[in-house]
Amino acid sequence: MKVTLSIIKADVGGYVGHSDVHPAMLNRAREALAEAKEKGLLIDYCQAKCGDDIALIMTHDKGPDNEEIHRFAWNTFEAITEIAKDLGQYGAGQDLLTDAFSGNLRGMGPGFAEMEFEERKSEPVICFLADKTEPGSWNFPLYKMFADPFNTAGLVIDPSMHDGFRFEVHDLIEEKKIIFSCPEELYDMLVFIGAPSRYVIKHVFRKGSDEPVAVTSTQRLFLMAGRYVGKDDPVMAVRCQSGLPAVGEVLEPFAFPYTVAGWMRGSHHGPFMPVGTDWDTPTRFDGPPRVVALGFQLKDGKLVGPRDMFADPSYDNARRRALDIADYYRQHGPFEPHRLPLDEMEYTTMPAVVERLKDRFIPLEGTERDH
Repeated sequence: MKVTLSIIKADVGGYVGHSDVHPAMLNRAREALAEAKEKGLLIDYCQAKCGDDIALIMTHDKGPDNEEIHRFAWNTFEAITEIAKDLGQYGAGQDLLTDAFSGNLRGMGPGFAEMEFEERKSEPVICFLADKTEPGSWNFPLYKMFADPFNTAGLVIDPSMHDGFRFEVHDLIEEKKIIFSCPEELYDMLVFIGAPSRYVIKHVFRKGSDEPVAVTSTQRLFLMAGRYVGKDDPVMAVRCQSGLPAVGEVLEPFAFPYTVAGWMRGSHHGPFMPVGTDWDTPTRFDGPPRVVALGFQLKDGKLVGPRDMFADPSYDNARRRALDIADYYRQHGPFEPHRLPLDEMEYTTMPAVVERLKDRFIPLEGTERDH
């Protein structure tokens, strides 16, 4: 059967500060999802979270960008926002950037990752939820999963994967996209995806078809709002096995706590720490950034699961390394590379400080430029 998997997330109130979600808000999300399933809007659902973000994981038969599905998510987040306001939660409704729904969620604040595909006899899917980071954080693991034979042995030894995959990359500044065919265009693609604050992998497809095998959310809140209103906290879904990377190959990139942008006030670099759902509440300097992985088996559109994939001692070394890296970065304080470079500080106090001090800058004298 053809099924659509939708992950729609939003930060509509933190408990306490930016660290967690109040149980009453999670209960309201579950109630709304159960009601939507009972009415036939959804085939199945799972309510999930990472840090202060609520994720609605849903299956249905309506395709991506469906107005009914997006309207349901918007109305649900609005209802949860009212609870957040009643409980005095921090940043209540911060990801809802407009006052009214306008057909779909594009440009409205909530992040979403959706893909429609023909369900296989066995359909393992992993849903990744992140907190305190940006959409480009998925570039590194998607490259490792679908293009790096040192990570994914199937690219070498599985005949059904040997030809590689196609990557759809979005330019978030100029709002353009390009598709790279890998491995033949791998080096060209790396020129762009190595700059994850601007170029983001949106989809991965099988070679020779438009069948999606991975999808990410690419919404950048500061670009939509014109001001800093919180980090983007992206989500991602990846299909596994049977001509695709095995579950272990999909999870393997996160055994290395690579550096991502985000952390405190969305303005710092830090290690991406894989954690089980019991540890998804960032508190140290509002971090460090973290990721949870929820595994499902899809059967007739039903979500069998989730399994908490990072609740595994084999990721203990990654977590320890992440804490050591966090110590290293924190000792830099307000200096780069812990703080983001100036071109990514546009929505902080930086422009106001530059404007206030601009008349105090005077030309250098007695330098080589004078000769």
